[in-house]
Amino acid sequence: MEYHGILLGMGNPLLDMSATVDEKFLKKYDIKLNNIKLCQVEQLAMYEELAKNYNVEYIPGGATQNSIRVAQWLLPYPGATSYIGCIGNDKFGEEMKKSAKRSGIDAYYYEDKTTPTGTCAVIYFGGERSLIANLSAANCFKAEHLKHPEIWARVEKAKYFYVAGFFLTVSLESIKVLAKNAAANNKIFTMDLSAPFICEFYKDEQDQIIPYIDYVFGNEVEARTFSKVHGWKTDDVEEIAIKISQLPKANGARKRIVVFIQGPVLPVLVAEDGKIKLFPFVPLPKHKIVDTNGVADAFIGGFLSQLIQEKDIEECVRIGCDAALAMLQRPGCSCPTQPHFS
Repeated sequence: MEYHGILLGMGNPLLDMSATVDEKFLKKYDIKLNNIKLCQVEQLAMYEELAKNYNVEYIPGGATQNSIRVAQWLLPYPGATSYIGCIGNDKFGEEMKKSAKRSGIDAYYYEDKTTPTGTCAVIYFGGERSLIANLSAANCFKAEHLKHPEIWARVEKAKYFYVAGFFLTVSLESIKVLAKNAAANNKIFTMDLSAPFICEFYKDEQDQIIPYIDYVFGNEVEARTFSKVHGWKTDDVEEIAIKISQLPKANGARKRIVVFIQGPVLPVLVAEDGKIKLFPFVPLPKHKIVDTNGVADAFIGGFLSQLIQEKDIEECVRIGCDAALAMLQRPGCSCPTQPHFS
């Protein structure tokens, strides 16, 4: 099998700004812990204050890009993954390009000349975390950019697509282009639910893409939010997973599989053919946990690294769990030089 360019990710390239802050900072910018959200106008000044007054670690990220980097890290095939998104023409954008090259990703970033590269504040306080994303240039990607020859060549070559649900806030039309290309050419289109606010406030956009998704990723909180906004009146994650797997599908020849991680202790849940399979997730001792940022992205990257090699579900989940555990022991979603497992 030809692996070069087989997996394509499209998403929001963001430069993570990780820092431990004090309670005063949390109150000043109305930051709720254990939360993921888009930056509000009144919070824009926090990024400059973080850089000026706190010890910040910069890590190129964004959910989709994290997963693609982890998938490439695990694959023995150089250039097996590619990635598209929008950055600014600035120093953070240059750092993003250098990072992609180091990771072995065949990345093509559409550059917006007037908007800075997107950032994500990764805020730590008292052992808890919150993510606030300022999309900036990432928010400027449009479906017309897919017509760029260097981008479309990557789309045509790919056999598997992954898009984080966060990209629904940016360009529904771009996602539709990839999703329809997958359905028309019997490719595999994968996506995650990303966050409760996506399920709640971007329900209509999400509903337009669900028919094209072959693999749906998520967690138990997102699953219950999805159930609530669809009026299903159940909090049972297994029941929700089965219901999502059985929603109408554009490519009827291929079944939909739903994969939910359920926190640090409960097993990974897979819904397939109306049945549930549970796979144990062995938690990491607390003293070994360095950073929880990007752990779900790492799981998806690990899963996809095996999926594109046509491994069975058990192996996809196993490597996904191993990748998640590896990321828990590192700052941000950063990959060692070589995988420590196989």
